[in-house]
Amino acid sequence: MAVTKKRLFGPAQLGASTATKYTVPALTKTVIRQIEISNPSASPVTVTISIGADAAGTRLRDAFSIPAAAAGVSASVLTLNVFWVLDAAEILAAHSSVTTTVMAIFGEEITLG
Repeated sequence: MAVTKKRLFGPAQLGASTATKYTVPALTKTVIRQIEISNPSASPVTVTISIGADAAGTRLRDAFSIPAAAAGVSASVLTLNVFWVLDAAEILAAHSSVTTTVMAIFGEEITLG
């Protein structure tokens, strides 16, 4: 069993509609440890994150608010320290109310067998 710590997604801009950001490879478990979200806009934005196809029952963060960037600052940054375990073929999906929002996901892939 090999454990590989890595960046799983991004940094990349989120779209306004839900899209897959990460898919767990076959014969693997993934532990998502940290998600970093940057809002460079002058207005608050919302971000929705789900495990599996986006639906009310799969959302871990639903319309989660990220504050506007403060005056003189290039972006407001939020770091989510999490412990989300995903099995092979599961997906993490996300979208934002503003397409300038940037996300990066970090974690560990555990190769089984």
